[in-house]
Amino acid sequence: MAFSAKPVVQLDMVTDMPIKAGESLTLQDCINIALKRSPSIKDMRYNWQTAKHNVSIAKSAYTPTLSAGAGYDRTYNTSHRMQHTTRTLPSVDVRLKEMIFNFGKTNANIRMEKFYKIAAEYNFDQEVINTIYDVKCKYYQVLAAKALMDIEKANVQINERNYQRTKAYFDEGIRSKIDVVNAEVYLSDAKVQLVTAETNYKNAIIALNNAMYVAYAPEYSIKNTESFNFKHDYLPVSLIKMTNYKDISNLPEAVYNATLTTKVEKSNELKNYVFQKFPMTFDESVQYAYANRFDLKSLDATKKAMEQSLLYVKREYYPELAAGVGYGYLHSLHHNENGSFDISVDLTSSVNPFQKKHEIDNAKIQVEKAQNDIDELKQNVYFDVQKTYVEMLAQEKQIPLNEVKVRQTLENLELADGRYEVGLGDFIEVQDAKVNYNNAQHTYVNNILNYNVSRATLEREIAKEEVSVKLEDEKPQKNKPETVQRKNVQNVNNTKKDNSGVIRTNNTKTETPKTDKVNNDNTKTNKSESFIDKIKKNRASKAQQNTQKNNGSQGDKNVK
Repeated sequence: MAFSAKPVVQLDMVTDMPIKAGESLTLQDCINIALKRSPSIKDMRYNWQTAKHNVSIAKSAYTPTLSAGAGYDRTYNTSHRMQHTTRTLPSVDVRLKEMIFNFGKTNANIRMEKFYKIAAEYNFDQEVINTIYDVKCKYYQVLAAKALMDIEKANVQINERNYQRTKAYFDEGIRSKIDVVNAEVYLSDAKVQLVTAETNYKNAIIALNNAMYVAYAPEYSIKNTESFNFKHDYLPVSLIKMTNYKDISNLPEAVYNATLTTKVEKSNELKNYVFQKFPMTFDESVQYAYANRFDLKSLDATKKAMEQSLLYVKREYYPELAAGVGYGYLHSLHHNENGSFDISVDLTSSVNPFQKKHEIDNAKIQVEKAQNDIDELKQNVYFDVQKTYVEMLAQEKQIPLNEVKVRQTLENLELADGRYEVGLGDFIEVQDAKVNYNNAQHTYVNNILNYNVSRATLEREIAKEEVSVKLEDEKPQKNKPETVQRKNVQNVNNTKKDNSGVIRTNNTKTETPKTDKVNNDNTKTNKSESFIDKIKKNRASKAQQNTQKNNGSQGDKNVK
């Protein structure tokens, strides 16, 4: 059965390809591609547009209502004395009616829809944060998988040279046959591990392409980050040759006088790891999360919408004052043409007290439920931030320890290899040293990966992201390159209008409606300074106060 590895590429996917062949992408480039192509973000944008139109629908209650009708009437009147028939020709009636005052019911409904719109904005921002987090994790996994694959390649080379040396010693009668067999076993095991590492690397690439929503991606490369420092700045990323098969089961040719060299063992795929510590303490992270979590803001806006819904239900007890004007035209066989013009003012009310009581109770329950959701999310935020922060600190402390362990296991391997070469050590000692060195490198790379993922998770938990997306679609200007703007999410609404097409700054102004007995402080998003700046100022002021106290106490001692 013939199998073709060449995929059937759709034309629209090729023309809409955001990645060029041979292009080098940074982490920010991958994030920008995902933000532009994410169906989840588009779905949240549609929800916001729906909420925006719902506000306009609620406001339309203040606009007049136009009604028109036409009819045809034929009447039969019969009795024992006479029979009379009246036929009316088509009649036309046009009326214009407008609500004048309904005791705030319409205002409450408008404010409710505005708060739902604000909640939709925050849901959109939360989806942006989730998309950025997903791309970051997949990007780090590709870098880690590439490092682990290179380590396994070096391990295969180590075992190949060890087999060649052991085979040469056996031919000279220095070593026994069991050492050669053990060398073959360890070499086969190293090749199996290399195949597994290559598979994991390909799966990591697939996951990154999926996070960017890019199918049929060409060959491209990704740039190192501050946390993954490779010897080469860019790593090639390609799945074009993923179906090619190469037989690596054959043993290498025997080479006489073969010796292990430290150049092979020192794969050194990662440079010395240097990272910046997280700028906030745990308490500061929790407070930052409470102030910036978009899902928390969304629930707060939803609660305010529920409060306006309760107010609307309560005000349905009151009547509605409306005015109307109409014109009717009538033409019958027995009468001349007749046109009428009327003006009306109506005060109407229709309430079922028993039903309305239960509707009010239900609306109160919805408000209480919304508050309970807020309290539950705050507790979850606290424990999620605490768990992630502890895990990040643990990974941070392990990084220098694992780095030292890599150097120690390498030194142990060199010593064991030297002992084996002069006949003081046995083959098992060398193999154990090689396994320990290879495992130490794996642990070191996974430690760096876990630290980066934990840090990205913490940044997502507290909504600390510097990339913002424009909520409304705008067409990019012609002959103007697409630009990237990076703003803090706290100052999203203070940015100027930008017509770029890829990274979008949220220029939509969040309109906070005025409410009755509702506090709007939590829904304001414009801030004069960032949360981190306030923390730094507080720390500086406390340090200055402590310095002044110390100087004052020292001066008092001198005076005494």
